Amino acid sequence: MGVMDHHTEDHDRGLAFDLATLGRRRLLTLMGGAGLAALTGCGTDHTGHNMSASTTTTAGTVAQSQGAAAASDCGTETPQETGGPYPADGTNGPNVLTESGIVRSDIRSSFGSSTTTAKGVALTVELTIVDTAQSCAAIPGTAVYLWHCDINGNYSMYGKGIENENYLRGVQESDPQGKVKFTTIFPAAYSGRWPHIHFEIYPSLSEATKAGEPLKTTQLALPKDVCTTVYGTEGYSQSVRNLAQTSLERDNVFGDGYETQLATVSGDVTAGYAATLAVRV
Repeated sequence: MGVMDHHTEDHDRGLAFDLATLGRRRLLTLMGGAGLAALTGCGTDHTGHNMSASTTTTAGTVAQSQGAAAASDCGTETPQETGGPYPADGTNGPNVLTESGIVRSDIRSSFGSSTTTAKGVALTVELTIVDTAQSCAAIPGTAVYLWHCDINGNYSMYGKGIENENYLRGVQESDPQGKVKFTTIFPAAYSGRWPHIHFEIYPSLSEATKAGEPLKTTQLALPKDVCTTVYGTEGYSQSVRNLAQTSLERDNVFGDGYETQLATVSGDVTAGYAATLAVRV
């Protein structure tokens, strides 16, 4: 099977990006702010006493300073990235999110009219969704839609001969620790891109499964040493050449900085690999 003709995955950093980010931050504030207000109360300090007007400014300044320090300690927000040309979320052709069966942790096989299983080295992906505005507190109840290419560099629902497949796509709801976990296969390296995994974060499972507006669309990068090892195994021969022709620094998505998107990966080709990443929203 030939590799798909992948389009350049440009990403906007202008006004549209800023407005989208403001919208996501507002929604997160509404999600988390109500609980925070209930805990702190209005116009009271941590002892429960009412604050006088003369101390409001000072207390507010201290709170802002502490909040800034907490945000700094928490780390940089994971950047918004393109969903690419093959999202299957209704924005570019097919929409898998509204199909029964999309909510699943094991995404190796197609569901519905096909049960084809994607071949490749086993990989689990665990994402922890945290709120930078709340000192990286875990965000439970969000939904993550995750997808990536197969061993040949092709995407289900788009690639020639696999238009009716929907493997390597799935949705999970974050648990009380803000975690989601997917069982999948290690994606190929296709021409022009560093090995990566796409995902979208939605405010709830219901929003995800009706293809609502995501809080964030971004990508996970895979480490070079692990990619090199995996691509030395059967089925990944095309990836060896493609990996050698690019780098994280030259990638059109990760080239402007990948520190918050580079997964930590452990394991081996026999037992499979486990990738973990904290996603800061």
